[in-house]
Amino acid sequence: MDIKQGEKVEGELDVLIARRHDKRVAEQGERAQEELWRASERRHAEQRREENRAAWCEYHRAAAERARRTLEELIAGHEDAAQMLEADTKGDAA
Repeated sequence: MDIKQGEKVEGELDVLIARRHDKRVAEQGERAQEELWRASERRHAEQRREENRAAWCEYHRAAAERARRTLEELIAGHEDAAQMLEADTKGDAA
């Protein structure tokens, strides 16, 4: 029986606290400290987004450079092979 009474009292306290909080917010608005915290969170989130954007930009630039080098090497290899085959054809015709 005491446990039920204690839970009932806790529930009533929770309701009282919630009502007082809602009343204070309605009358005074959000607290300055909370607003400062939210503003700080927004700044940090924007900073993280900017850092991630810059990191992805650098990743894609580096990937493009790696692909460019690889393709240039592949092209040069194919051109060399074609020249060797042309030289063999010219050598057979002579």
